[in-house]
Amino acid sequence: MLTFLNHFINGISLGSIYAIIALGYTMVYGIAKMLNFAHGDVIMVGAYVCFFAVSAFNLPPVLGLLAAIVLCTLLGIIIERLAYKPLRQATSLAVLITAIGVSYFLQNAAQLLWTSNPKIFPDFFGGIAIKMFDGQLIITLGTLVTIAACIIIMIALTVFTGQTKMGKAMRACSEDKGAAQLMGINVNATISTTFAIGSALAAVAGVLLCSAYPSLVPTTGSMPGIKAFTAAVFGGIGSIPGALLGGILLGVIEIFAGAYISTQLSNAIVFLVLIIVLLVKPTGLLGKQIREKV
Repeated sequence: MLTFLNHFINGISLGSIYAIIALGYTMVYGIAKMLNFAHGDVIMVGAYVCFFAVSAFNLPPVLGLLAAIVLCTLLGIIIERLAYKPLRQATSLAVLITAIGVSYFLQNAAQLLWTSNPKIFPDFFGGIAIKMFDGQLIITLGTLVTIAACIIIMIALTVFTGQTKMGKAMRACSEDKGAAQLMGINVNATISTTFAIGSALAAVAGVLLCSAYPSLVPTTGSMPGIKAFTAAVFGGIGSIPGALLGGILLGVIEIFAGAYISTQLSNAIVFLVLIIVLLVKPTGLLGKQIREKV
């Protein structure tokens, strides 16, 4: 029973990281209707920035995280302006190909700058853990911080999109960009802000991910990015609560599949569950069916 509980807590922790990444995907898709497949590589950039800020410049971990957030926010705005803004009226296929191109560009740029040799990410939490039941149940400080960060970010985004002027502008653009523009909303600024927020979340997720799994390479963000996109689709892409639910469920399924079935097959099982869910509910668990007028 305690082993089961250990796996469950680890699954929630991993799922919280996926959920934070998925929130970036779901916000960009919900508002700009774009699939930003370079999002996973922004995670990698954020982790590298934090790594060098702490190891090379001896900054405290909090300042390293802030540096990663600032630089990834700027990177997200630059990517949107240079790669995606010219394609606002382009086909979905053109946007998809561009996103893949940006992803490969970031990976290769990271390899040129920092080489492909793995970097060992520092342990920000000092191995602190809570041990219960004679050490049979162990909850690390990193796990608690990750889960708390996910909850705080979720609440903050919900309040932001529901109560602030920019949040309401995002919701308006999500419904109808043309009508939002006629009502005086700056659509370009709104979409840029969305990319900035998504990239800032990617920086947080990158630091949390590498704190839990300390090997850092230029392709670190690729698989977590794909899994987080899967989580966003799983929960209902475009839905903030759906991203949270999808991320948590995906993390729990992955950990349990690796523990009780096979570590080699855990990824395959995750995607198999996604296929089954989409066959039953094509819009995801919390997604809404959108009727298009012809």
